[in-house]
Amino acid sequence: MAEPSAMPEPALSLREHIAAIEHFGELRHVRGADWDLELGAIAELSYRMPEPPAVLFDEIRGYAPGLRVLTGSTGSARRLGRTLRLGDDLDDVGLVAALRGKPSAWAAAAADHPVRPVESAPLLANEVAGADVNLLDFPVPRWHDRDGGRFIGTGCLVVTSDPDTGVHNGGCYRMEVQDEGASVTISAVPGKHGAQNVERWFARHGYAPVTVSFGHDPLLLVLGGTEVPAGVSELAYAGAVLGEGVPVVLAPDTGLPIPAGGEIAVEGWLRPDHKRDEGPFGEWTGYYTGRRRPCLALEITRMYHRDDPILLGAPPGRPPHDYSYMRTVMKSAMIHDELVATGVPGVEAAWAHEAGGGRLFIAVSLRQRYAGQARQVAHLAAQLPAAAYMNRYVVVVDDDIDPRDLDQVIWAVSTRTDPAEDFEVMRRTWGSRLDPMLPDGATPHNNRAIIDACRPYERLGSFPEVVGSAPEHLAEIRRKWGAALEG
Repeated sequence: MAEPSAMPEPALSLREHIAAIEHFGELRHVRGADWDLELGAIAELSYRMPEPPAVLFDEIRGYAPGLRVLTGSTGSARRLGRTLRLGDDLDDVGLVAALRGKPSAWAAAAADHPVRPVESAPLLANEVAGADVNLLDFPVPRWHDRDGGRFIGTGCLVVTSDPDTGVHNGGCYRMEVQDEGASVTISAVPGKHGAQNVERWFARHGYAPVTVSFGHDPLLLVLGGTEVPAGVSELAYAGAVLGEGVPVVLAPDTGLPIPAGGEIAVEGWLRPDHKRDEGPFGEWTGYYTGRRRPCLALEITRMYHRDDPILLGAPPGRPPHDYSYMRTVMKSAMIHDELVATGVPGVEAAWAHEAGGGRLFIAVSLRQRYAGQARQVAHLAAQLPAAAYMNRYVVVVDDDIDPRDLDQVIWAVSTRTDPAEDFEVMRRTWGSRLDPMLPDGATPHNNRAIIDACRPYERLGSFPEVVGSAPEHLAEIRRKWGAALEG
């Protein structure tokens, strides 16, 4: 058997992704930064650049060279296109167009691409027994200044299983290092499939098996943070994206899979009475989430890691953050597909705006075919499976408005709505404990507004005409005078 260090890179290797984005010219190297707040602040600055790069941190203060952290793995059209295996040279519009129809096709094909267990992997170069585990042997960042601790789980994949069917689920949850590195909490959002699996295990057996990967191709980060249909394994779904089964190591204690292309992984058990205080943490809404409170903590039985392993970091925060672009693109394509699948005609495009974290503010453009259609589309979009979780605003606009352009969307709201007639509120819908508007301890419902910012159907022929040159005329002028404008 080949030594782990001499093996070729398995599928879904983070190192191959890093090599690809280095080739794109989109990787920046930062050496000597401190794990305590500096990595997070540097990452935050990078997300706000006009063309946000990925950042690979090395020589992190207090740690040996080679122990690295990657951020910004999916923060451009090229990087996300590569992650989704859709192409390396797409722009925003091309990426969404290429993604249309793919999520449903991948979900349908997942059963044909089960995981592929392997006996050897670079991940197995180092095995540490549970009593000797110290997650702080790795440069786990404290990302934000009011975080309650060091969070190793931001770009992770937490694998659970349904105790009845055996189907695996892979979720991306925040994970805070506990017990001076010996343990870690898993904050799974109630209602998500991973949390449901854990509750089923607790009810039947009093414990729940778990494996976690902390460094892998960001395809698993994308799928772990996306609403993959119930009963479909994210690992099999990833296999459908790749066109081949994902190679995995079967953890000996829990029997659950670990991606063979991973960098660091643990396995162990959750028990309902084994908790540690967790949080707060700077979340994707742009706010810290409440007070420190008890959270399920993993009893780690084994840890595995490559030589010189790389952590995949995906710290959230006020948008834009690490994965807000990825979520925007994924949600936009999925919402458009689901609207089309309802059979309603005339839907031109959908965009889940990054300013709303890819969830809170959705715009849909529509070519109106009949009276009442705009309201129909608004109500549907607000409750589609891809959009229902923690949505707050849905705005439907005419097809002359680009739903990706907030200036155009707000212009339509400002000039084509009567608040007394065109704003409606849906109450007690699917919210989240991450919602900064939710009072502490309240049931996680939310209310959401739908805004019909389309021209009134009965006035389509008489509504005032929009000022502006025809697109073909502007294109001609741009060819003739563009150089002068650009200096």
